[in-house]
Amino acid sequence: MNFSIYIPPQATGDVKLPAIFYLSGLTCTEQNFITKSGFQRYAAEHGIIVVGPDTSPRGVKITGDDESWDFGVSAGFYLDASKEPWSKNYRMGSYLNNELYNLVQQAFNNIDANRIGIMGHSMGGHGALVSTLRNPGLYKSVSAFAPICNPSACPWGVKAFTGYLGEDKNKWVEWDATELVKSYNGPPLTLLIDQGAADTFYKDKQLLPENLVKACRAAEVPVILHLRDGYDHSYYYISTFIGEHFDFHAKILKA
Repeated sequence: MNFSIYIPPQATGDVKLPAIFYLSGLTCTEQNFITKSGFQRYAAEHGIIVVGPDTSPRGVKITGDDESWDFGVSAGFYLDASKEPWSKNYRMGSYLNNELYNLVQQAFNNIDANRIGIMGHSMGGHGALVSTLRNPGLYKSVSAFAPICNPSACPWGVKAFTGYLGEDKNKWVEWDATELVKSYNGPPLTLLIDQGAADTFYKDKQLLPENLVKACRAAEVPVILHLRDGYDHSYYYISTFIGEHFDFHAKILKA
C-alpha cells in the first residue's frame, strides 16, 4: 500500500502538530489530492500534517476486480468486506483506522495523537464520515466534499455493499453514515458537508446529502451543508473550497 504525507514547515524538533487524513474517491490513488487540490498552501498556513491513503488494495488479482470503475480496484469504499473473495484483502476500514492510523504516528513523531481530523471526497467523503461515526473520538473533526451520504439507498452503494458485504442489509447499516448517525453516542461532533449543486452525481441521487442532514437533525448531531451553485464533482470545485475546510478543521484541532 502507498500513502502520501505532507509535513509542514512547523514540524521541527519534537513539536507536535495536528494531522488530517484525506480520503480520495472512486478511480483515484493517493496522488490525486496531492496534484490537483492545492491543499499544501493551507496545510502550511495552519501547520497541519496531511496523510493520504490509497483507495483500495493493489496487486491482489481477484477475478473481476478491474471489470468496472466503481467496484474493486480503486473502489474499496473504506469498509471491511465480509463476503468472499473480497473479505481477505478488501479491509480498507481496518487498514485506515487501525493499521495506517498507528503506523504514521510511529513513523512520524510530529503527529499529535490527540488532534487528528479526517476529510474526503465522494467515496472518500463516505469513508471520512463512516470512519468518524464508527470510531467515536478517533477523529476530532470531519468534513466531506460531495460525499456518498446514504450508500444503502443509491446505486453506487448498493453495488458496492452487495459485492463486499452480501445481501444482508443489516450489515450495510454498519457502513452507512446516514444510518450510523442515528445512534451516534460519542464526543461532541459537527459534520461539515460541501456539495456542488451542478454535480451530475448529486442530481442522479448518488450522493443524497439531504438524507444525512435529516438524520443528523433527528439525532441532534450538528451538521453544516454548503450547497454551491454552479459547482460540479471535480477537483476544480475542491480546490476552490479546500481552504474553508482547512479553516474548519484548524479551528477544532487547534482549539
